[in-house]
Amino acid sequence: MTKIDLSGVGVALITPFHRDDNQTVDYSALERLLEHCISNGVNYFVVNGTTAENPVLTTNEKQRILKFVLKNTAGRIPVIFGIGGNNTNALVEELNTFDTQGVSAILSASPYYNKPSQEGIYQHYAALSAASPLPIIVYNVPGRTSSNISAQTTIRLSKDFGNIVAIKEASGNLDQITEILLERPAGFQVLSGDDNLTFAMMALGAEGVISVSGQGIPEVFCAMVQHMNQGQWTQARDAHLSTYDLTNLLFEEGNPVGVKALLEARGITQATVRLPLVEATDNLKSAITACLGILNLS
Repeated sequence: MTKIDLSGVGVALITPFHRDDNQTVDYSALERLLEHCISNGVNYFVVNGTTAENPVLTTNEKQRILKFVLKNTAGRIPVIFGIGGNNTNALVEELNTFDTQGVSAILSASPYYNKPSQEGIYQHYAALSAASPLPIIVYNVPGRTSSNISAQTTIRLSKDFGNIVAIKEASGNLDQITEILLERPAGFQVLSGDDNLTFAMMALGAEGVISVSGQGIPEVFCAMVQHMNQGQWTQARDAHLSTYDLTNLLFEEGNPVGVKALLEARGITQATVRLPLVEATDNLKSAITACLGILNLS
């Protein structure tokens, strides 16, 4: 299986929508977003993550969006595709049938709502590993799934399955993350799944981040990660602190509500979301615009 380097900044792409009756996908805006990210240092894209509002996308939309991103990226940076959920057999079927030609790896969130035990989580990923033709990035995000993948389960998966190559860690538990970093096998990468913990996680030895805010302000966010990779910790810390308040605002009314408001303020896409999400309030939009002014971004 081809190795993939996930260091640096990956961004979990939003799905831009028109403000029309059907909230159709805005491919012109998506193209602007891709170029905005690539030109400002993003290392890879994640398509069809939760930031893409994937529960409200049709299968046809998911396939068309993936093909569009692959075509417009044109091999310049890798593309990761999200296949996750809480029905293991359905995910195995999706891995067998969905056209992932051109994709470099699969990102798969831990099952949500049914709250499996650690053994259940392990067996879930074991089944995905057996079915996947591509490397798998495990995604631990207890705030969305209501269950945590323990450090011991992560280490067990990393050692037992050669195609489970990384974890996107959004537990917020630095002790747990440290344990993974200490016990992981060679080549297994640890990625921040929490933008405001990226500085701390990379200081501990994580290789990078799959970011939400990185697509909104890649000029600052990518520079922060580059500074860390070059050992320029003072510059990296200053960049981190400069984006801290803005990043918190992006999640104040849910994701991707905030980052879509940010991208609208920057003229890249509209802030439209599909129900059950609703568009950012005027107060949040004003606060985000004020933060952009502090960063001297428009």
